[in-house]
Amino acid sequence: MIVPVRCFTCGKPIGHLWEEYKDRVDKGEDPKKVLDSLGLERYCCRRMLLTNAEIIDDLLLYTKQ
Repeated sequence: MIVPVRCFTCGKPIGHLWEEYKDRVDKGEDPKKVLDSLGLERYCCRRMLLTNAEIIDDLLLYTKQ
């Protein structure tokens, strides 16, 4: 799934935070600390990044070329 541009619940822009979040978590940082430092305080916004599953590469295998 592609990260939504805005939080579904409150409408805060969050799409621009995905790359930094992913890079920092992949390097071993604690996701809670990363979300805190990115300024995501509401649990609705936090869940948008925490529950995102990157499946776009898998879906592209099934498109006509």
